[in-house]
Amino acid sequence: MTEPRTNEFDVVVLGGGSGGYSAALRAAQLGLTVALIEKDKVGGTCLHAGCIPTKALLHVAEVAESIRHSEGLGLQARLDGIDSAALISFKNGIVGRLHKGLEGLISAAPGITYVGGTGRLVGARTVEVDGITYTGRNLVLATGSTAQLLPGVPVDGRILTSTEALGLGRIPASVIIIGGSAIGIEFASAWRALGTEVTVVETIPRLVPLEDASLSKQLQHAFRRRKIHVLTGKKVEQVEQREDFAAVLLDDGEKLEAEYVLVAVGRRPMTDDLGLDVAGVDTDRGWVVTDERLRTSAEGVYAVGDVVRGLQLAHRGFAHGVFVAEEIAGLAPEPVIDSSIPRVTYSDPELASVGLTETAARAKYGDDVTSYEYNLAGNGRSQILGTTGIVKLVKEPGGTVVGAHMVGARLGEQIGEVSLIVNLGIRPEDISRFIHAHPTQNEALGEAVLALAGKPLHAHS
Repeated sequence: MTEPRTNEFDVVVLGGGSGGYSAALRAAQLGLTVALIEKDKVGGTCLHAGCIPTKALLHVAEVAESIRHSEGLGLQARLDGIDSAALISFKNGIVGRLHKGLEGLISAAPGITYVGGTGRLVGARTVEVDGITYTGRNLVLATGSTAQLLPGVPVDGRILTSTEALGLGRIPASVIIIGGSAIGIEFASAWRALGTEVTVVETIPRLVPLEDASLSKQLQHAFRRRKIHVLTGKKVEQVEQREDFAAVLLDDGEKLEAEYVLVAVGRRPMTDDLGLDVAGVDTDRGWVVTDERLRTSAEGVYAVGDVVRGLQLAHRGFAHGVFVAEEIAGLAPEPVIDSSIPRVTYSDPELASVGLTETAARAKYGDDVTSYEYNLAGNGRSQILGTTGIVKLVKEPGGTVVGAHMVGARLGEQIGEVSLIVNLGIRPEDISRFIHAHPTQNEALGEAVLALAGKPLHAHS
C-alpha cells in the first residue's frame, strides 16, 4: 500500500472494480487527487471472477465444439479429452496479465493513492481503513455486487455460485443451473460444449427474460439442438446435497439430480456493513438510491456500478465511473441511460442487443412501431460459420431505430454499429446508403436496414 502524504483528497473511491477504478483514473486525468480503496484486488468481480474468466472458458468451449464438428469441414481431428489443469492455467494467465496491466495503470497515474484494505464509512465523506481515515470533498461508492443466494440454501460442496464454478478443478459430469439469464446461460453453453449434461431451470416462462422475445425463442431452439435440457416456468422448492450428488425439487413435484447445482439467480449489491447510515445515504433493499446524475441522498456522495439498481454490466460501471469523475470536475457530462447500453450474452449462439425490445417500444410509442427480422440463413458468412439466428431491428413511428436484437455465433462483435445507430437516433433510410463488406456477418445488419427502409436486396420485404 502506498502511504498517503495527507488523508484528505478531492475524491475518495470505495471499491476498485470496474466503476471504482475507472472513476479514479478519469478523476486523476482531470487533475484531482484520489484515494482508491479496495479490500481485495483491483478489477473486481469482472476481472477476477466474472466477465474475463467466463469468456476464457467460453473460448475453450468454442474450440472444443469446432473440433467436435470438424469432420463436416473435411478435417480429420479428434477431441481426446480435456486437461483441466491446462484450462485453468490458460484462464488464470489471462486474468493475471490483465490484472498486472491494471495495477500498472493505477500506480502510474499521478494523483492516485491506492489503499489496500476493507473500508467503512465513519463520517459524511470519510472512510476508515485499518484505523486510518481518508476524507474526500467527494465520495464515490463502488463496492459492486455478489451472487444472490436462494433462501435457506447455503453455498457449499455441490452447491455453487459462479465464483465457485470458476474455481472447480475439473469439468463436471452433470449440472443443474437455477436461473436462465446471462450468467446461467453462459455456463450452460460452456459446460455443454465441454461434455457436461446440463439442465437449466427458470421461473419465468422463457429464457433471458430481459431480452426481446424473438431472441429467447431462437436461444431455446438452439439449446434444444445442443441437448441442453430447459425447464421454464418452474419454481425451485428445495435444493439438497448428498455425498456424491445434488438434487433440486420443483414446484410440480419433479425431482432433478446432478453432480452439482449452480445458483445463478442474479446478483445483489455489496452494501452491508459499509456504514451508509452514518453518512446519510439512503438505500432500497440494499441498492443505493441515486438520481440520474448518480448523486445519493448525501451531499457530495455518488454511487456507481452494481450498487445502483439497473443493468449489472462491467461497461455500465466503466461509464458510471467516468461520468461521476467528470461530474465532480464540473464538465456536466450526459447521464448514462440503461436503455442506451449494449448488452451481450456470450453463449452459443451469442445474444447482442441495445435499446428497446419490440414490446417496450410498443408500450412507449404505440402500435405504429415496426420491426424486421433478417434470418442469418441468407448470410454467406453465417453459412460458412454454420450458425443460425436473426438480426432484428425495431423502428419508432417517427422513423428512427430504437432497438436492435441479434442472435447467432459471434454477433456480439457487431454490437458497436447498432449501438451507434440506436443511440444517435438514425433512420434506416440514412443507414442504408452505407456499404457493408461482403461476406461478413456485419452484412446481415445492412440487409435488415435495407429491408426496414423498404428496399430489401437479399431478403423478403
